Amino acid sequence: MVKLYKQISFADTFEECKDVFQNNKPKFLKLLSQHLDLSSLIPQDFYWSYHKTLGRDRKYSLSSMLSALVLQKILGIPTVSLLIIFLNLCHEAREFCGLPDVPHNSQFTRFKQDFVIYLENFFNHLVDITEPICQEINTTLASTIAYDTSGIETFVTENNPKFINSIIKKLKAFYKDKPDVDVYKMAYSLMPSSASANKEIKQLYINGYFCYVYKFGIITNGLGIPRHIAFLDSDFKKKHPEMHIEKKSDSPDEDKSISDSKSLKPVFADFFTLHPDF
Repeated sequence: MVKLYKQISFADTFEECKDVFQNNKPKFLKLLSQHLDLSSLIPQDFYWSYHKTLGRDRKYSLSSMLSALVLQKILGIPTVSLLIIFLNLCHEAREFCGLPDVPHNSQFTRFKQDFVIYLENFFNHLVDITEPICQEINTTLASTIAYDTSGIETFVTENNPKFINSIIKKLKAFYKDKPDVDVYKMAYSLMPSSASANKEIKQLYINGYFCYVYKFGIITNGLGIPRHIAFLDSDFKKKHPEMHIEKKSDSPDEDKSISDSKSLKPVFADFFTLHPDF
C-alpha cells in the first residue's frame, strides 16, 4: 500500500502557528524560541551603539530588551507597565527574552529614547527580511499596499473636552441672537493647529472627533503587516516642503482629506527610497 503524504505549504505553517498563538501561549513562546533567532537579525551598528558606553557590563543584553518589546507587540500588551507585570508572572516569557529578572519601567523608557534611530533602522531592516516571507504566504496580498494616517493621542490641555466646550459655550453666548451662525465650524477655526505644550502635537479630526496627536502615516500590505511608518512632524515637512497645507476655517473633513492626500506621495517616496528592490 502506497502511503500518501500531504505537502505542507508555508501558508499552512502560518495558520498552524496562528492557532497556537491564540490558544496556547506557552507553546507559542516555545516555538518562537526554537525558530526565531532575534540576535542574528539585529544590525551590527546597533550592537556597537548599545555597548559603546558600558561595554559588555550591561545587565540586560540588547537582544533581551528587543525581545521583550517585540513580545509586547505580538501579544498586544498596550503599556510597558502591563508588560512588566506579564514578565513577572510568566516564566516562559522571561525565558524567551533571556532576562535574568524584569527591567524597571524607566529602563525600558531610556532604552527607547536613547536608541530611537537604531530602533527605526531595525524596523526597516526587518521589513526587507520579512518581504520574501510575505510573498510566499500570498503574492497578491503582499504586493498590495494601503496607506492611512492616524495619530498617538497625548495628555495635553487641548485634549480635555472642556477646552473645545468652553470655546463653543462662549460663541453660543455671543451669537445667541444669530441662530444661522454655525458656532461649531467657528469653534474649529478658533482652535489652535498645535498644542501649546509642544508644536509637534497637531490637531486631528477623525469621525467627528477633535484631538491633538503625534500624527503619522502608515503603509501596510494586504496581509495587514506594517511596511513603513512616517511621523509627519516638522523634520518630515522640512524634507518635503510640498507638504505645506493651509488650514481652512470651515471644513475639518476637507482639511483632513487634503492633508492625507498631500502626505501620500512624500511617504511613498521615502518608502521606496528605503526599499529600492520592492
